[in-house]
Amino acid sequence: MSAPKPAILALEDGSVFRGAAFGAEATIAGECVFNTSMTGYQEIITDPSYFGQIVTMTAVQIGNYGINAEDEEHAAPKCSGFVVREVSPIVSNWRSQLSLDAYLKKYGIPGISEVDTRALTKKLRVDGAMKCCLSTLPLSDAEAIKRAKAWQDMAGSDYVKDTTCPAPYHWQAGDASRHNAQYLPVGTRQGATVTPKKKFKVAAFDYGAKFTIFRKLVRHGFDVHVFPATATHEQVREYGVDAVFLSNGPGDPAALPYIHQTVSGLLPDYPIFGICLGHQMLTHAVGGTTFKLKFGHRGGNQPVKNLETGKVSITAQNHGFATDPKSLEKRSAVVTEINLNDNTVEGLRHKELPVFSVQYHPEAAPGPNDADPLFTDFYTMVEKRKAGKI
Repeated sequence: MSAPKPAILALEDGSVFRGAAFGAEATIAGECVFNTSMTGYQEIITDPSYFGQIVTMTAVQIGNYGINAEDEEHAAPKCSGFVVREVSPIVSNWRSQLSLDAYLKKYGIPGISEVDTRALTKKLRVDGAMKCCLSTLPLSDAEAIKRAKAWQDMAGSDYVKDTTCPAPYHWQAGDASRHNAQYLPVGTRQGATVTPKKKFKVAAFDYGAKFTIFRKLVRHGFDVHVFPATATHEQVREYGVDAVFLSNGPGDPAALPYIHQTVSGLLPDYPIFGICLGHQMLTHAVGGTTFKLKFGHRGGNQPVKNLETGKVSITAQNHGFATDPKSLEKRSAVVTEINLNDNTVEGLRHKELPVFSVQYHPEAAPGPNDADPLFTDFYTMVEKRKAGKI
């Protein structure tokens, strides 16, 4: 067996990490971030929220259960590169169709293994997320550092235009071409009620949405019609929908004024539920602002407290920006949830309208299911609005 080819990861501060190449032969620059999830690497690398980012996994061994088409959160990987301590030499799972190495090669994504990911993660926690360059090709340290420094900043970047769908479409529950695997009825594993018979028509804005969020909406009683991020509130009204959903997505939420305007126009007319970037779009729509976090929240173990109920949930998150709570003072929305690690805003509720949002990913792919009741809350809100009760 031939020795692995060398690879390099260079940070903008001049730090250099060496390791073994896997995946594609390529050189790529991006923002270096870390994810603390123990499993779900396939869902992570196919999450469009990672567009423009090179993801470091803190779990020691990655790739042991391979890759399969059913677990993809998008049609192809969306991260720019992948950093791990060890790539498993064995792929062992009855659902596996491809190794991680082969999958990244297929889509032109470079990876680096044998990296001290503990040291790298600590650096990112202390100094913050950094611009970086990952290369699996012959490249000098100086050139790699130069390319890292030259990469555009995440702040001010509109990456939604690179990840949204090109045109409206109807999400079909059994559409295998969109990797919408058949789910068991709600309650089969968790004891909740079965999928409601009455379906409400929801306009789901795709800012870089994961497939599972649409699957979850279908399971909880919604007929999902997906819209590109550039769709206007007038176009949504033409479809005669009952509610609006705002998805996750990549980039800087402040760099999307066209979305802020659309959401502002929809606020008076529909029940609205937003997650992650969608939560930040609501922030801007009500006149608030967002800011870049030092190293972000990425992983399936983020503790969130609901200030109205006192309940604490463990949530899945993937974001590098957050709502400024001071910017919401004297606005039409109130903070409903906070992150217990750093007290950042994790949820909003409109004071008068049936509108709410959360910063985390309630579809939990991967991650815990503590936030699953939010979909039921959304359905109930729409039901009450249709009945004229709110």
